[in-house]
Amino acid sequence: MPPIVSAERVLTLIGVVPLLYVFLVAVGRWLKRKQAVQLGIMYQFFSVVLALYLATQWLGITFPFSEHLAPASVLLGTIFLLALIKRFLWELYYQERCQIQIPKFFTQVVALVVFFAVLILVMIFSYGLSIPTELLAGSGIIAVILGLAMQDLLSNIFGGFALHFGKPFEAGDWLILDNRHAEVIEINWRSTRLRTNDNIFLDVPNNQITKQTIVNLTYPDKSHAMRLQVNIDYKAPPNRVKDAMVHATENAFGVSSKPTPKVFLHHFGESAITYEVKFWIEDHSRFNDILDAIRTNIWYELQRRRIKIPFPIRTVQLQRSSAVQPEEPRSAPRATLRQQPIFQCLDDTQIDGLLARGELHYFGRSEKLIEQGKDGESMFILVRGLAEVLVNRNGEAIRVGTLRSGECFGEVSLLTGEKRTATVVAQTDCEVVEIDKSIMAEFLQNKPDLLQKLSELLARRKLETEGVLAENAQKHVVLVRQGEYTARFLAKLKSFFEL
Repeated sequence: MPPIVSAERVLTLIGVVPLLYVFLVAVGRWLKRKQAVQLGIMYQFFSVVLALYLATQWLGITFPFSEHLAPASVLLGTIFLLALIKRFLWELYYQERCQIQIPKFFTQVVALVVFFAVLILVMIFSYGLSIPTELLAGSGIIAVILGLAMQDLLSNIFGGFALHFGKPFEAGDWLILDNRHAEVIEINWRSTRLRTNDNIFLDVPNNQITKQTIVNLTYPDKSHAMRLQVNIDYKAPPNRVKDAMVHATENAFGVSSKPTPKVFLHHFGESAITYEVKFWIEDHSRFNDILDAIRTNIWYELQRRRIKIPFPIRTVQLQRSSAVQPEEPRSAPRATLRQQPIFQCLDDTQIDGLLARGELHYFGRSEKLIEQGKDGESMFILVRGLAEVLVNRNGEAIRVGTLRSGECFGEVSLLTGEKRTATVVAQTDCEVVEIDKSIMAEFLQNKPDLLQKLSELLARRKLETEGVLAENAQKHVVLVRQGEYTARFLAKLKSFFEL
């Protein structure tokens, strides 16, 4: 029979328990609001049981079921302790301070193991529970059966632990798995989820990934090299092919400027020489678009340089060769060149003579026809297509005009060898006729009287640019400067064309 408790102790118990409960609840609210510890209804039960247990121990009061207060306080306190471990150890220490992402499944397993271990200890020490040998033997057999049945599941779990702690990759990295390029979306306790360039979802078990050689394209940084092979005709000189491919790759969308692309002669095939282009990219999600841009630029560049991509050796190609250029592409530029002020001193026969020696080139959209600051010894006539003119000012490309079919550009560089003053970029596929220095030099050598006419025209254009030819300008000043500029341009033309 339990001892009789005095009314004074009972009243003290009734007063102390609410105070302890309020104190514990206040601590819980501080932890929840200031430290973001996740506490639920179980903490309320813990506060009630612990307050009642502490008060009864202090006052020495017993009542029915009071012997269960200590075990209940330990079990509920374990839940509270696990909430503190989750916040201060897993989240604040590992994730925020050490930057280590702990798998959610791992934290759950640890919590279950701790709770059941405490439960067994409570059952042993509080209630005197003994574990029979037969139960241990039976548990061992059950554990073996479950282990065999869950072999794949456990291997995936341990594989997930290895991936998380070894960190061969993380979310956002691009990998090559089974010859597939895929981006890591999520790493969980069972599998790794990936997404390919075609937006196809892959769910690969962790134990399969850990058995493979992992190729991480974006570690330690996003810049990585890729390769592309192209077959070229045996007749094309290798150095010329390499120059063409490097130029085409450098101007392709998405290719990094540093390190610069490289081209290697890979091997000699049955019907062609295989070249390998090595280029660097940073955004692997655009890999297919970048490959397309490189291949497209290579085709246009090879066409301009008269380098052939051969047919397979099993294909018989019958082709009638002719050295005569088609008349139609030549007829369009004639009227254009006659209308240009800088060539107004030439007659129709002389203009046709220049065009007859010009080269017809093809440019794909977004390709640079000329680039500001580069050396130039030729001019171009746009036969078909649209192109935009850009000028670089303070590191920013500013659009200053648009070129259409029938317009020409680069004539000053042709006559004086000055560097390009603007960049011209094809907006659509373009056909242009190029007249270079060698053609103009041969033409001027046969007609030396044109030097004086071109010098006078260049001098007049310079005077117009400077505003000297305004109506209020004095005539003798105009004549003096025009003579100086004419002589200067004449000397420059003779030096440039070596006449």
